[in-house]
Amino acid sequence: MTANSHDSPPASIPAEVAQRAVEWLVELQSDHVSPAVQANWQAWRLAHPDHELAWRHIEAMEGQIFGKLRHLASPVKSAMAQASLTPPRSLARRRAITTLAVMLFAGGAAWSVRQDGRWSTFVADYGTATGERRTVVLDDGSTLELNTASAVNVAFSETERRVRLVAGEVLITTASDKAARPFLIETAQGEAEALGTQYIVRLHEATSDVAVFEGAVRLTPREASARPHLLQAGRRARFNTHAVTAEQMADRDSAAWTDGIIVAKGMRLADFLTELARYSQRPLWCDPAVADLRISGSYPLADIDKVLDTLSAMLSLQVETVTRFWGLQTVRVQLGPRRPA
Repeated sequence: MTANSHDSPPASIPAEVAQRAVEWLVELQSDHVSPAVQANWQAWRLAHPDHELAWRHIEAMEGQIFGKLRHLASPVKSAMAQASLTPPRSLARRRAITTLAVMLFAGGAAWSVRQDGRWSTFVADYGTATGERRTVVLDDGSTLELNTASAVNVAFSETERRVRLVAGEVLITTASDKAARPFLIETAQGEAEALGTQYIVRLHEATSDVAVFEGAVRLTPREASARPHLLQAGRRARFNTHAVTAEQMADRDSAAWTDGIIVAKGMRLADFLTELARYSQRPLWCDPAVADLRISGSYPLADIDKVLDTLSAMLSLQVETVTRFWGLQTVRVQLGPRRPA
């Protein structure tokens, strides 16, 4: 392959071949890759020149991910490891593989990365890497605090102040505006308009979660027929493109990440690890046998290993790091040896 092929994939690779190559990549991350699977993979490579070309491109990307494009290593490695942890033939696995295909094969005629929403995370006005937090002061004096793996685009005009949340989570503290322009946080599901306030907006796969700490926020789902919903201080709600779900009390601890900690109050271990994984460079996997254990306390986000060590000692768990293809690592939290009586 030429040096240029390291920068972009061959335009001749069909999308379905790129997708299949990534499926093989994920399958090779399994704990136990049988000789039959390896033989089938090699047979697929030999079956057509496009197959071998696609696989060689993936191998070339290895040098980029761990070399000159090191700043892209975290999202690619995270997506790859996440895909390997999802059940085979599941919708989550298919989505993860599509994400990987976009990341690894974007740029050619078959895969145009700029036409895919996932690329917007990398080219956003402001963003954070996994485990990073960032404070941004906007031109009007409003403040955005970006949580881990978050991204926003800012578009101020003469008539409005608009911030689009592309990924992750943001705590907004609005400032007064001489021109009285409305302050809007836009997500894929709709808008959250600040009414003199401080609030959090978190983006999920198909919904947006809003918690208001001061003032009020008007939630407007994207569908034209949807009715706006006024959310007062001390309340939180989730909305999709069609409607706002039932309100509940807003817990100020949901903003504890701004102080670098995560707070658990009788939280399921599996749910806690899901939250903690947002800040970890290595995906965290929870053994279903211990998923329902309950934990409480405040834990530092800056030292994931320390948190895992604490959980291990507190709950008699075993924390094991598994290394897979390309050196990707997954941390498993599972039942450990019984303590002496």
